[in-house]
Amino acid sequence: MKTVVQRVSRAEVRINGEPARSIGAGLVILLGVEPADTDADAAWLLDKILKLRLFDDNEGFMDLSLGDIDGELLVVSQFTLFASTKKGTKPSFHRAAKPEIAVPLYELFVRLARNSIGPDKVKTGTFGAMMSVELVNDGPVTLILDSKNKE
Repeated sequence: MKTVVQRVSRAEVRINGEPARSIGAGLVILLGVEPADTDADAAWLLDKILKLRLFDDNEGFMDLSLGDIDGELLVVSQFTLFASTKKGTKPSFHRAAKPEIAVPLYELFVRLARNSIGPDKVKTGTFGAMMSVELVNDGPVTLILDSKNKE
């Protein structure tokens, strides 16, 4: 699994004209799944994200985790994280998992997040839907994490 993690002061996702699903201070997680991913990848990645000290303490140092600030998560599926642009100018997405693999792992990641920080603290996009994501990147702070690069 691969993620782009962004520290935000607020964020929202809109899906097909539905009311926005929004969060305040927290993290936006763009989550991509590849065919080799497993439940263990989802658990490792979430644990890593929840322990990251990305938020400022009283002295202005990034030394607080999401839990320390009582922050929220917005999790959005993002198969384009596995795009290949080696040939030509049209990206290929053959490295992204098909829905029969990706959906259960995306749902597991969300379920684990809700169990860890509370169901009201986790908002999501809709897997496979056309979505509009709006966010205010705080810092800016943006990290890329890959469960295949644990070292």
